[in-house]
Amino acid sequence: MTPERPDPAVPTATYRLQLRPDFPFAAAAAAVPYLASLGVSHLHLSPVLEAVPGSPHGYDVVDHARVRAELGGEQALRALSRTAREHGLGLVVDIVPNHMAMSPRHNRALWEVLREGPASRRARWFDIDWEAQGGQVLLPVLGGPLGTEADLLKTDGDVLRYHDHAFPLREGTAHLPLPQLLDAQWYRPVWWRLARTELNYRRFFSISELIGVRVEDPEVFEATHAKILQLLHEGVVDGLRVDHPDGLADPDGYLRRLHEATGGRWTVVEKILADGEPLPASWPVAGTTGYDALRQVDGLFTDPAGFGELLGQYRRFAAPQPDRGGEWAATVRRAAYKVLTHELAAEVDRLTRVAHHLCAGSPEPALRDRAPWALRTALRELLVRLEVYRPYTSVDPAGVVTEEAAAAARLAFAVPEEAGAVDVVRDLVLGRYGDGPEQVEFRTRFAQTASALRAKSVEDTAFYRYVPLLSATEVGQDPGDPAVSPERFHAYCARVQRDWPATGTVVSTHDTKRSADVRAALHVLTECPRRWADVLTEVTRTGGGVPDAQLAWAAWQTVFGLGPADPERVAGALLKHVREAGLHTSWTEQEPPYEEAVARFVTAGPCGAPGERVTALRASLEPHIHANVLGTALVQLTMPGVPDVYQGSEFEYRALVDPDNRRAVDFPAGEPSGPGTGDGSGVGTCTGSSSSSLGVGVGKDAVTRAALRLRARRPEAFGDTASYEPLAAEGPGAAHCVAFVRSGAVLTAVTRLSLRLAEAGGWRETRLALPPGRWADVLEPGRQFTGRVRVAELFERSPVALLERAAGPLGPPPPHP
Repeated sequence: MTPERPDPAVPTATYRLQLRPDFPFAAAAAAVPYLASLGVSHLHLSPVLEAVPGSPHGYDVVDHARVRAELGGEQALRALSRTAREHGLGLVVDIVPNHMAMSPRHNRALWEVLREGPASRRARWFDIDWEAQGGQVLLPVLGGPLGTEADLLKTDGDVLRYHDHAFPLREGTAHLPLPQLLDAQWYRPVWWRLARTELNYRRFFSISELIGVRVEDPEVFEATHAKILQLLHEGVVDGLRVDHPDGLADPDGYLRRLHEATGGRWTVVEKILADGEPLPASWPVAGTTGYDALRQVDGLFTDPAGFGELLGQYRRFAAPQPDRGGEWAATVRRAAYKVLTHELAAEVDRLTRVAHHLCAGSPEPALRDRAPWALRTALRELLVRLEVYRPYTSVDPAGVVTEEAAAAARLAFAVPEEAGAVDVVRDLVLGRYGDGPEQVEFRTRFAQTASALRAKSVEDTAFYRYVPLLSATEVGQDPGDPAVSPERFHAYCARVQRDWPATGTVVSTHDTKRSADVRAALHVLTECPRRWADVLTEVTRTGGGVPDAQLAWAAWQTVFGLGPADPERVAGALLKHVREAGLHTSWTEQEPPYEEAVARFVTAGPCGAPGERVTALRASLEPHIHANVLGTALVQLTMPGVPDVYQGSEFEYRALVDPDNRRAVDFPAGEPSGPGTGDGSGVGTCTGSSSSSLGVGVGKDAVTRAALRLRARRPEAFGDTASYEPLAAEGPGAAHCVAFVRSGAVLTAVTRLSLRLAEAGGWRETRLALPPGRWADVLEPGRQFTGRVRVAELFERSPVALLERAAGPLGPPPPHP
């Protein structure tokens, strides 16, 4: 019997699938029966439009008008949609409005622009500064300076070729000698290193292979969204995930236009919010993709006192300099300076030119006589002090560049004249000099540069330098203050239920540095920092072969979090780690001797015999890791918002940074014992072991299925009109029980900091007062509770509990889903 399809307006839960040439639409369709059995309402697909051939992710779009042929094309997508509908599922699709692939031979719109220049009908598509670089678009594709690469540039009819690159030749120029031919084009191939300082098109962060799209232009919006909107209006797709709205010129205007064009379909945005930063209330979206929820859930299972002690142990072990991994704020600031002067130097130069032109031509006396160098310095000092990804208000300094931050910037200057430039730039950012075209352009460029800087300096640099607790270096997290009290967590959930009840929530994604279950293991280290330090002292006693102590600390934590794994996976993740950190090697300035030393260390240490001591410590802590794994899963699946389950993570899923976390999952045809990855090391069922304080009989798959099916069966308990009520335990272990009730019908209770709990003597007489009525155990059918229940009894068989109010005062429990 085909199940009745739920209302597609708002999902009850989504399941993220990473589409790729070796996992196309047909493979997704084959997995539908299994995925439908989990209890999700929608499949969440990675980008489906035409991308660079072979792309493993699809974010490098080359044609918005076509569904990707390597995935099976539009007919295969429609077939997937029909199969999903037959099993009661809808589709949510990831879209990429901010950028396209800088690949002219695949991106036909870009090909046309490079051939015809600013007069091209599609020139308005791309964010190109035609006034810079002599009116040519710089293409940083050459392996060296032109003088060393000229012989490799070949004309082929009306095409210029360089290795596997192809570029169009301007009409009537193919016969010219190479120097004149290059001067005659609307573009100029240059050494790739010039991208740092000379580039004149907007990129995605510092990735020159992705060019910014001017989707704020109505014509460009229509051209780049026609296919997705057609799929929405024809019922093939039901909702959208919007990638990186911070990169857009006008996120508010774009989202309003999208909302109107989709008819108000459920849409979430990949907005990374700083701790306490609100999502702009004017955005007509359901909410974020959920990294703000990740921060709250992870923090709940992190011991604040233990983190402080772990930080002290890390500083003694690694002895990092304060701004090179010793202190969080100083590390972020140094990383930001480095990014601004290297990866984003071209963006800062363009922003400086805009500011100088605005000041020089302004009727405001306060803006006149501002030297470019002073404006550049002021811009840099304000940008590095911005603690959000992008300012979204032009009038409220508390939400943008605070007065405190501006004061700190002024103190950073040696002479008073420089402070004046800081004031000017700050006031321009805050919109205090009007809303003319030049002022709007400046604010737009500042905001776009700020978001790129924050991503590159925090996520891609500081996260790899400041490593006392790897589970805290995660998108949306605050590594300097990673713990979240139950009170703060409850307050967050109450705000979400009130303001954004249909927002997304995540704990593992295609972009997380480590999957939720790896982080769940690492959280336990905050409960036993001295044991961890003692083990590291033991395994590094000889000190031989360690490239540097910070890397060693991170490497041992990686193995602890992952558990026994393929050394190639660990080595790949740590090679990325040291290149992103940029302290001893980098992606563009590689140091082979250091990287070879890292590889030898990984083989001989974390993945060698000493690593067995670390995995033994993990094994001894397995019940507490398991409690965190289950607690994280159940909290995310039942808290306010729409949970997204990353592929394979319904079972215990241990993955490292991409591409490790984007490996294909082998889904079974029916309801299986569990999916597995290609090498079997990334997904598995954790059975745990006995503990005096914890029951561990239930697996993560059972918790996930039960919670998802309950959400599907009782949507009124979790939706827009639902309620969220925290419950407080009483007794000696009260701080270790986090509980809440959804709409008086569903109760979640989980164990937090279980190792500390065990060391303190367990639950003893701790009790949890249940709301009136009889409550049936969803995870262990047949058990019922009422009144003030002993927490030890509630958690007798598992460190988590999911209860549903039973029918009638003494009625039977509801059927097990």
